[in-house]
Amino acid sequence: MASQSPVARKGEAGGRLSKSFRDYFWGVAFLVPAIAVFGLFLWTPIVKGVVYSFYSIDFVNGNHFIGWTNYVEALASSDLGIAVRNTLFYMFLGVLMGFWVPSVVAIAISELRRFQSGMRLIVYLPNIVPAVALYAMWMWLYDPLGPLNQLLSWFGIDRVDWLTNKHWATFSIVLAETWQGFGATALIYLAGIVGIPKDLYEAAEIDGAGVFRRIRHITLPGIRHLYLLLFIMQLIATSQGFQTQVALTGGGPNNATLTYMYQIINQAFTYMNYGRASAMGVMMFVVLTVLSAVLYRLQGRSPQA
Repeated sequence: MASQSPVARKGEAGGRLSKSFRDYFWGVAFLVPAIAVFGLFLWTPIVKGVVYSFYSIDFVNGNHFIGWTNYVEALASSDLGIAVRNTLFYMFLGVLMGFWVPSVVAIAISELRRFQSGMRLIVYLPNIVPAVALYAMWMWLYDPLGPLNQLLSWFGIDRVDWLTNKHWATFSIVLAETWQGFGATALIYLAGIVGIPKDLYEAAEIDGAGVFRRIRHITLPGIRHLYLLLFIMQLIATSQGFQTQVALTGGGPNNATLTYMYQIINQAFTYMNYGRASAMGVMMFVVLTVLSAVLYRLQGRSPQA
């Protein structure tokens, strides 16, 4: 068989390259607008935040480069330790009280023989409640003469100052946020459970496995990859918590609910110190990035990963 000439081989290579380009062109073309929007509204503010952290921001006299001064002043702030401690406690309570609730609800719904669609709608309803209505509802529930204290009085328990007692304020905030947000996360777990092959459940039932054995040996291993992802998302979300604190407690009582993100908001929009706020944001970005990388690395080393 005669070998092809270099010109023919070059023509075939060019044809394959042209076909490959045509195959990927439209896919890339559709991705370009999304990438542009992503870069414009996400990475551009991140880069600008890093740059502004080295400047004294002055809208009247112009910005001035001051090096690491913003970082030094942020670390020397008397409120920084309080904010970090409150944030860590808030994150701990968020994991302790709220992390396991969505998975338990999702597993319970997946085991229902009937009314699964209705239950999915019911658990998601809190997510569609407007924030203003949500905070008004919880302020009413936490009122000294509100329903929760009325319920406690029926059992002879003294009234609890849910939002004005420093020992209860963070707990009250986490309870409200868990109620509002568990539905959407439960649907993510449900989507993962739906992806588990039904043959495994049918074989388990034939072998006489009960509900708890099916959950332990099929459902939980099938969604274990979601636990790490949602755990990291939970840590990121709680580390940035400030909205509920602003609405319900204003950072009180006595700075008991002053979180790190709330402190950033105060620096930027109360004290108009955008440079220091940017420096604090950069430090949070670095810490969360390192934490996420470490957790993924540990997951990768797990023998069951």
